[in-house]
Amino acid sequence: MINVLFSAPEGRWAQYERPLTEALDDAGVAANLSTHHSPEDVDYVVYAPNGGLSDFTRFTRTKAVLSLWAGVESIVGNETLTMPLARMVDDGLTEGMVEWVTGHVLRHHLNIDLHLHGQDGVWRDWVPPLARDRKVGVLGLGALGSACAQALAALNFDVTGWSRTGKAVDGIACHHGPSGLDTVLARSEIVVLLLPRTPQTENILDAAAIARLPQGAVVVNPGRGALIDDDALLAALDASHLAHATLDVFRTEPLPKDHPFWAHPKVTVTPHIASETRPASAARVIAENIRRGEAGKPLLHLVDRDAGY
Repeated sequence: MINVLFSAPEGRWAQYERPLTEALDDAGVAANLSTHHSPEDVDYVVYAPNGGLSDFTRFTRTKAVLSLWAGVESIVGNETLTMPLARMVDDGLTEGMVEWVTGHVLRHHLNIDLHLHGQDGVWRDWVPPLARDRKVGVLGLGALGSACAQALAALNFDVTGWSRTGKAVDGIACHHGPSGLDTVLARSEIVVLLLPRTPQTENILDAAAIARLPQGAVVVNPGRGALIDDDALLAALDASHLAHATLDVFRTEPLPKDHPFWAHPKVTVTPHIASETRPASAARVIAENIRRGEAGKPLLHLVDRDAGY
């Protein structure tokens, strides 16, 4: 019998206890799952970074820390976390992100807001272009970015993708490196940010990068708040270089009530809902990783500490 510690904010245990128990049973793993194991007795930690656990020094027999979050920037630098760390990649996260991204890209492509906010008796006969004539750029071609790029391409959008290192995604014209970023930005009428937060990606959409976007471009960010220079974004919106920004992630969350994003007419704020971890699907990923760990197989979705994700 292995000991699995669930460490997450209060309230999450009620959501995860049953799905995790069932998933471990289905995986054939005999586990004592609890929120109160002694650190020295723990074999695996199921972990959310905002759950209060930050010192892993006493977890001397722990084989792996299995995060419930896709992003690991808040924990990857923890010097006490010396055991393997796996991030969350699961079908529920991917499907949720694809649905949110395609919904907002379609919203801006069709200019739905024009009619939602224009119920004033004016017959606006603006006709959108077809998707094949709309250029969309996706920055970040990991599991989420690749899935979103392919979903948009399946709707016939003209999609290009960018990553820091070279990647290949079926059906997508892929670019990488600084020159590749310039190429993608220069053509993107709608740009979607799905990069991890690392020292190399912070403020990747700064004033200079925003200036490379076409006049009237739209920014959609469900990735990480720190990918964008907030002041540069607001300046570009005020100058009408950018038409709109739809933002799901922010440097401070919840977004402070006095932040200018709330009141800006060209900004849409959504409360970090683009891709919430669903307990049922996340539990299956956790259980599979524990099964693999106990069988001596490589864990899924291991974090590269040097790369930061």
